[in-house]
Amino acid sequence: MDAQALFDAVVDDFLHLHGDAERTQMMGMPCVKANGKLVAGFAPAEEAMVFKLRDAGVREQALALEGAHLFDPSRRGRPMTEWVAVPPAHAKQWPSFAEKALMSLAG
Repeated sequence: MDAQALFDAVVDDFLHLHGDAERTQMMGMPCVKANGKLVAGFAPAEEAMVFKLRDAGVREQALALEGAHLFDPSRRGRPMTEWVAVPPAHAKQWPSFAEKALMSLAG
């Protein structure tokens, strides 16, 4: 399964679990929002799922994965400090990071 299909499957499951979540687009990429706030998205150029991880400990967990990095949508050396791009090699962890991103919205 390609990375976009993996993302779509994760989002389908996420939407099923969280009735207040919705698919949307932002910065030219498919995203998912909950309670009006972005939770995650898919960066086609990197074939990675990106997560808004406000909790520093969770962010460090994600960044410890091989190939994960702070997401730089401009690709000009200006990464977003709370957003982590996680490559498809770690797709099994995408649902967990999506849940953690959602939990961080409350905090």
